[in-house]
Amino acid sequence: MSGRLTPRRPVPAPHRTPRGRLRAAALGTVLVAVLSPALSACAGDGTAAGGSAAALKWASSYFPTHWDPVVGGSGAQFRELALVYASLTRTDAKGNAVPDLAESWKYNSAGDQITFHLRPGLKFSDGEPVDATAVKAAIERAKTQKDSALFGDLTSITKVDAEGLDAVVHLNQVDYQIPQLLGERVLQIASPKAARSPAALDQHPVGAGPFIVTQIVPGTKAVLKKNPDYWDAKDIHIDTVELTSAPDASTVVSGLQTGVYNFADIEPSQAEAAKKAGLDVFVQPGFNASNISLNVNKAPFDDDRVVDAVRYAVDRQEFVDKLTFGYGEVTDQPFPKGYVAYDPASADAYPYDPAKAKELLAQAGHKPGDITLDLVIPTDDPQAEIVQSQLAKVGIKVTIKIEKNWATPFFAKDLTFSLYSTTGRDSAVQTLTAHFGPHGPLNLSSPYEPAGFEAAVAKVRRTPLDAPDYAQVLQAATRAGLRSKALVFTFSQPNLFAKSRSVSGLPKNPAHIDWTGVTIGGH
Repeated sequence: MSGRLTPRRPVPAPHRTPRGRLRAAALGTVLVAVLSPALSACAGDGTAAGGSAAALKWASSYFPTHWDPVVGGSGAQFRELALVYASLTRTDAKGNAVPDLAESWKYNSAGDQITFHLRPGLKFSDGEPVDATAVKAAIERAKTQKDSALFGDLTSITKVDAEGLDAVVHLNQVDYQIPQLLGERVLQIASPKAARSPAALDQHPVGAGPFIVTQIVPGTKAVLKKNPDYWDAKDIHIDTVELTSAPDASTVVSGLQTGVYNFADIEPSQAEAAKKAGLDVFVQPGFNASNISLNVNKAPFDDDRVVDAVRYAVDRQEFVDKLTFGYGEVTDQPFPKGYVAYDPASADAYPYDPAKAKELLAQAGHKPGDITLDLVIPTDDPQAEIVQSQLAKVGIKVTIKIEKNWATPFFAKDLTFSLYSTTGRDSAVQTLTAHFGPHGPLNLSSPYEPAGFEAAVAKVRRTPLDAPDYAQVLQAATRAGLRSKALVFTFSQPNLFAKSRSVSGLPKNPAHIDWTGVTIGGH
């Protein structure tokens, strides 16, 4: 019922990593070392030359900067980490939490305790048992490790008792979101033995997922083999994976054509070229949403009239037309239309109206050109130019400033004006609290939160996911969050992948890549 979102603008941890990390100067060496051997050693259909192994060759724009899931698992690269790590639950095509390492779970009658029962006989790739002790260690580490990107997602959990294969999770409130929360994004479980040294785990990942890492070239390439001890190994038909950090976006399609890769995430601008090249373009449902972030604790956004002026000055359709190549849609909330948390009652609350924006600025005592803003972003982004142009039309001057260390002031809430895109969460409540909660990482205006939001979210937590009124209660919480003056949502789009026709279709699990049942080259 939820999932994190995959944006198209670069956002560092905890929500995604920049695209195109490799610079041109480094590419010559990297491509000679990494791609040339792939060309000579592998046939174009993903089958090793002279052999019969089914090989996935994935060019990823989200190549992990961290292989410790506590540090790197919250961003878009969680899809790559899911090659190595399994979780208590995973997400099915309907967005529901279904069994993964845990074969079942059950709440107590009060709803403030949930017991996950693990599958028997499982082990991590280092031979350590997958049991409740491992679950307890994973949650405790995610809550306490200094560089954890996940601690803010686990605030409902007070402690975990390990009883053999039963992990008893104690909560500080009624919270029926936990099975969705502890899925592929927030709790990818590492071997507790390996995790005793997080720095070592970051270099040598050890999980209980479908594949085992055999080689990592940091920032460049990872080689993996099928894990014979994975609980669903019978449905994994890929023998080896070569995960490569994608070079410049313009070369990805040609790399797919020549067999350097047989799977790659692509930008919407590449989709038509991929189709013309005879490749399959896989449109994966997602929860991606982009926004303009405002800090209401700083002038000029401490004046509600200025905030509303920005809201009316934004033409969302321009973002869609110029950036998504027909794959996106306008949105004014962090969920796409049709998703259970999307609130129809909140749609188009601030339609494009530049005349209204000018009127509000005048009421606030500002003449055209009075307000000058620095729009601080981590890298070149066409969204910034659109914002700059649209606000100029109502008399607000915007200077785009690129700050490579943007994440530090953003998450410290020191910026006044920025952009953000999110890949969502497996729990809709997580998405809401991340954006609108007083300590939400995506709330540039912390500790500000809209009136009534806390109570609305608490009601969602108390409502079982299968309750008849769940959608109504959840949408009411979305409505409460959207009263926030800290974010102006602009557009959403799905995740796009291109693959050779030798790679069979993938399950359309929202925001996730599931290799279950996927075959390559007839294998």
